[in-house]
Amino acid sequence: MKTIEEQELPTKDECTGSLRNIIDALYVLNGKWKIALILSIIQSPKRFNEIKKEIEGISPKVLAKELKDLELNDFIKRTVHSTTPVSIIYEATEYSRTLKSVIRELSIWGQMHREKVKESMRK
Repeated sequence: MKTIEEQELPTKDECTGSLRNIIDALYVLNGKWKIALILSIIQSPKRFNEIKKEIEGISPKVLAKELKDLELNDFIKRTVHSTTPVSIIYEATEYSRTLKSVIRELSIWGQMHREKVKESMRK
């Protein structure tokens, strides 16, 4: 495996394309709640209040907005069941599962960063 130092530098066009792709991805996954919500719903389909209990600190207003954004971007599916009272179930789509490696890498990086910060505080 090559280290970053051993890799060839990308061309200007490759950098521009990569930057555009990253900006698009960050636009869709923007905010501190979206990835946490996707993770919650990937585990199992849930109702609104179940999600609210699982994701500590999110307000109902923000949760509703984030769920709507995730649905618009095809990460979750909202199913309305005509029961009394009406029940709404949110479930992950196959498309949301394409984020699996991204989420894993973010988790690994987040753990490494946390350790780095702890280490710098000990000095």
